[in-house]
Amino acid sequence: MAPDTAKAFQCETDFLAAVEVNLEQAKGRDFRGSLWQRARYDETDRLRALMASNRIYDRELLKSLPANRRVALLGFERRWWFGKRRTGVAIASVLSPLNHYVSSSDRPAPPIGVSELVDHVNRLVGDAKVPHIIGVCSPSGFTEEARRTRLDIANTAVVLVEPDGSGGWRTMAAGDSVDPRLLKIFDPEGAKQKVDRVRRLVEERSADLLTGGLSASSVARAVNLPEDVVRQGFDQVAATDPELRVSKKDGEFLLFRGAPLRPQEKRSMNVIDRIRQLFAGEGDEAAKINLLAERRAALSQRRDRIYEDIGKLEQKDADLLAQGKAATSAVPKRRLAAQIAQLRKDIIRQNTTAAMLNQQINIISTDIHNLTLIQQGQMAELPDTAELTEHAVEAEELLEALKADAELVGGLEMGMGTALAGADELAILKEFEGDVGKAKTAEASPHPVAPMRIAPAREDVRAAAAPRIDEPKSATPNKSRRPSDPEPT
Repeated sequence: MAPDTAKAFQCETDFLAAVEVNLEQAKGRDFRGSLWQRARYDETDRLRALMASNRIYDRELLKSLPANRRVALLGFERRWWFGKRRTGVAIASVLSPLNHYVSSSDRPAPPIGVSELVDHVNRLVGDAKVPHIIGVCSPSGFTEEARRTRLDIANTAVVLVEPDGSGGWRTMAAGDSVDPRLLKIFDPEGAKQKVDRVRRLVEERSADLLTGGLSASSVARAVNLPEDVVRQGFDQVAATDPELRVSKKDGEFLLFRGAPLRPQEKRSMNVIDRIRQLFAGEGDEAAKINLLAERRAALSQRRDRIYEDIGKLEQKDADLLAQGKAATSAVPKRRLAAQIAQLRKDIIRQNTTAAMLNQQINIISTDIHNLTLIQQGQMAELPDTAELTEHAVEAEELLEALKADAELVGGLEMGMGTALAGADELAILKEFEGDVGKAKTAEASPHPVAPMRIAPAREDVRAAAAPRIDEPKSATPNKSRRPSDPEPT
């Protein structure tokens, strides 16, 4: 299956769903008739045969492939009592190269050419006496020859529709006799979707609003939409952002970023005050910022146009240079050399003009920045030095008083806890402290201490000290006894 098959299937579904709603709304307004009949057709049988020829038998795959579906709306009017007469036929059709989507080719689908388009339209036209309006959508697009072709088919108007590659659709008439209202009927993108596409582009290029602005013509070329739709998008974006402004300068609609706040109503001033304000150079900073921003946006657009012109001149210079290299005679070489010399002088002049515009834009941007700072400073309404000092002293005194109150409350809580404790509780607390003290003592002495011996009673001491009867007395006196010691008894 080709890689762009899913995209083609989604394109076919979106086109038929949107155009079918438009056809329902156009009943009796753009199409004649009082009775209506709706019919649906597709090429599923042909698609199934193509899959079988490629040995593909997948029903789920068959449902996900584009099948050249179409919707036909037939209008009738009553005739006599029981008869009716056909008044017109409107057909929304999709034309896709089914062979490509069934195959496993990695190349993109080829566009629809003139011959395929003419054969498709001729197959859809039935009775040539009944007006036919046919819208043909090609998910893969049309060739340039098919876009320029004019289908002169009697009583038939043809509208070509193709995706533009940027999320939108390109709708064009294949002839000069197509009513512009029919283009809107076969346009699958509604007005709201187009405006949303403009808003998305503005959001993507929001950086350009900081240094310049966006013009309606440049945005219209980028999104492939009319300028009136782009102006509606500008108005909606400016309504949601109070800093954005829309202005018309030299016939061009510009979107630029102005003052942060919208200017308020000014109070009434007499003539003398107004003249004094004008000569003093003072006034509303917001109005000045908006005026300077509008000038900057206009200069930026002019600079961008000059850059585009320089690019075109450089391309022309390259083309002439290639022609001069390919020339074999001296006469065309001299002519081309003179043209290139003059062209390069023009490029230098355009670059000088662009450099001057850049300097002007830089000066205006600096002035806008300074005015924005002044405006933000005035909006803040900061207190003066005396107020800041006074508030700091008051805050310090408050913190000191709060600290003293916290210390007093902490002392009261400790005293109340001791007073509320009972005698039994205090005794238990002492026991807790005693156990803790013993544990600390045990930890302080790592070696075990031998138990102390209890001293015997006094009588036992004396008996132990008295000499035994059978023990002979020593002949020599105890030399260790001093003379002052009493004789033993």
